[in-house]
Amino acid sequence: MNTLAASVGPDFGAVGDSSQLRAIVGALLTYGLLTAVLMIVVCAATWAMSSSSGSWHAASKAKAGLFVAVGGAALTGAALAWANWLLGVGAHL
Repeated sequence: MNTLAASVGPDFGAVGDSSQLRAIVGALLTYGLLTAVLMIVVCAATWAMSSSSGSWHAASKAKAGLFVAVGGAALTGAALAWANWLLGVGAHL
């Protein structure tokens, strides 16, 4: 199980100047996940406060924002697999 976890990540050896690409992709994934998690916290808190105060319109907007933030976090996490696939396709072209 430990060797499987160590092998997860994009194969940057297939493209030239891979060190800069690795830094750019890592930074983008980090900022994307950080933003998504921050929005999850903000939307969940807004949903809880607006539900308790009886503001149904704000609660429904916060709930929608929470679902969008969870979807964004999932897509950001899936971006690593997508980058792996694109780098694999690029190596065969």
